[in-house]
Amino acid sequence: MKKLLPIFLLTSFIGFAQSQTFEVVGTDTLNKIDVVGKKQGKWILRGKHKPGTCFTAEQKIEEGKYADNRKTGAWIEYFCNGNMKNKLTFVNGRPDGYAIMYHENGKISEEGNWKINKWVGKYKLFYENGQVQHEFAFNTSGKRDGPQVYFFDNGQKAIEGNFANGKESGLIKEFYENGDIKAEKNYAEGNVDLATIKEFQPKKPLIKKSDNPLDNAPKIEVKADEKPNEAVAKKGPIVLNGKFTLYNKSKQITKDGIFKENRLMEGKAYIYDENGILTRVSMYKDGVYVGDTQIEN
Repeated sequence: MKKLLPIFLLTSFIGFAQSQTFEVVGTDTLNKIDVVGKKQGKWILRGKHKPGTCFTAEQKIEEGKYADNRKTGAWIEYFCNGNMKNKLTFVNGRPDGYAIMYHENGKISEEGNWKINKWVGKYKLFYENGQVQHEFAFNTSGKRDGPQVYFFDNGQKAIEGNFANGKESGLIKEFYENGDIKAEKNYAEGNVDLATIKEFQPKKPLIKKSDNPLDNAPKIEVKADEKPNEAVAKKGPIVLNGKFTLYNKSKQITKDGIFKENRLMEGKAYIYDENGILTRVSMYKDGVYVGDTQIEN
């Protein structure tokens, strides 16, 4: 998942409860904190609760239910333009169950089932134009297992094959953007058998944005507040080429791997919520997202 819903500190909500008037809709009281300081029932966070953001005072930022200070059931988060940002299912305050995310233009971004900080079962990632980008299957350990398919943004298949416990297994087929077969490669435990590689020339004319497929791949680039390891840190604009580990202002690792002109080509991207809790570790290869890995304690 690209972003998970923010989990706020109890103390901040106690202060909020002391300074704000509860909303009332019909007979229901919203944003209620019980006598021991725990959030209960339906909550709606609006722009007025987070001044300085792009939301207007009465715009919804997120909404859902609490049970004893923990998020439960479906929670919805919104973009500033009013479109839904994501809808996650929570159990005991953690995302656990069906999850769907959206691009800011309203089209689906990601969809699948999230459990204990990893995707499980069938999962889809979408381009901003609505076309499916990846169609993966994850096992209960959060590793890709079974049929895996990549697509170009025109809907044509780019790669298809099988994975076993997170590694390529068996025949993997690659395609040109016009649908013609490009290559066939046999894998065992994630290693390709070079002697069996077959490459093919396209039968139909190619219509491509670039001869380099990496130019059209989704990019994970360095953010303004991220800095590389101190050994190479310097003032002014940073252009990363090679192996680097990046940290945020809280000195937490945000990216680790090989970069090309500030773009993560191979490695891991670490994603945190607003309280600095690590919620997801995404893996990239050849500049393309290839799945999530389990968060280690």
